[in-house]
Amino acid sequence: MTNRVILDLSRLISRARHHTPSGVDRVEMAYARGLSASLGDRLDFAAVHPLAGYGRLSTQTALRYLDLLERRWDSEGGGVEQRSLRETVPLLMTLLPKPGRPTPGSVYVQASPHHLTRPALVQRILAREQARFLCLVHDLIPIEYPEYARPDGARLHQRRIETIAAHADGVIVNSAATGVSMRPWIERTGRDVTIHVALLGTQVMPTPTTPLPVPEVPYFLCVGTIEPRKNHLLLLNLWRTFAETLPQAAIPRLVIVGRRGWENEQVIDMLERCPALRGHVEERNGCSDQHLDALLRGARALVLPSFAEGYGMPVSEALAVGTPVICSDLPALREAGDTVPDFLDPLDGPAWRNTILDHFQDGPVRAAQLERLPTYRAPTWEQHIAIVNAAIGALHR
Repeated sequence: MTNRVILDLSRLISRARHHTPSGVDRVEMAYARGLSASLGDRLDFAAVHPLAGYGRLSTQTALRYLDLLERRWDSEGGGVEQRSLRETVPLLMTLLPKPGRPTPGSVYVQASPHHLTRPALVQRILAREQARFLCLVHDLIPIEYPEYARPDGARLHQRRIETIAAHADGVIVNSAATGVSMRPWIERTGRDVTIHVALLGTQVMPTPTTPLPVPEVPYFLCVGTIEPRKNHLLLLNLWRTFAETLPQAAIPRLVIVGRRGWENEQVIDMLERCPALRGHVEERNGCSDQHLDALLRGARALVLPSFAEGYGMPVSEALAVGTPVICSDLPALREAGDTVPDFLDPLDGPAWRNTILDHFQDGPVRAAQLERLPTYRAPTWEQHIAIVNAAIGALHR
């Protein structure tokens, strides 16, 4: 009998109300597209549905939904308000899962943390499918840096990681740095589980036939959810200093793209109430994939002063389109950017100030990075999925 693969789409179905994708959404989509292309009719789809529990989805139903999501992501600008339940429930009803016929020896693949806080459910799914379990781990940040998570974030994420360590037969990690963090959790169980390092692929949009509007003045771009570990406060305080000490013509623009997350009162207060930032800092809660790509291509540099990252998808996406990157000196970001970005301590405000102004003024630091940029080779989803398929093959043996 042909070995089969079952891909979990729970995360994408749970996001039916959202206009724009998160990084995890993009990864689950890439798995769906990549495994569908490489496995063909050996691939089945399944999900834990928000209204109906676990079951299988027909390939036609799943692919139709993926097409719908990608059209939304490509064209919708997002915003704070989610779609109404009145609009969303009919869509969810078309995605109701049905019981499937288990295939002993199949591999169940999950690329998101959805329902991993429920180990009993995971056990039931694996027993029902008679499958081995391959799971992607994005990061262990809420455990290692609980101060940057929601109040219950560390406890919930520990439960997810314990579920993976106890039940996964193979683990994919998005960086070697994440693998180092994950290894002790597996060793603690005494189980022999292989960890496969597969850097996340880089999405590069085709150049639109009609240019999309971007700020006419030189600007820097920050991409990511507004949450404490992203260190937006460093940037906002720098821009306040720029506004208070530099001539108008010497003040760059800062564009922040990302939804508002949690524990971010100080950042929101500055965005909403700091007079010095008006006209110099622009917040966008969300934008279409095409518009984000245009913003990336037009920026003087991507700025990412994070305190912790599991990988660094914005870094690779910026470098892939020829945009310089100024980012924190973290192992995961070095994996994403190789030797090209300007790596800085996320606490070194003067270094960030000097580097940003150098890039704004076409200084020697910018010139040196522009010389390094042509050597950059972005990780691809084809490379990532090839590693996933190799891991699947190892579990089939």
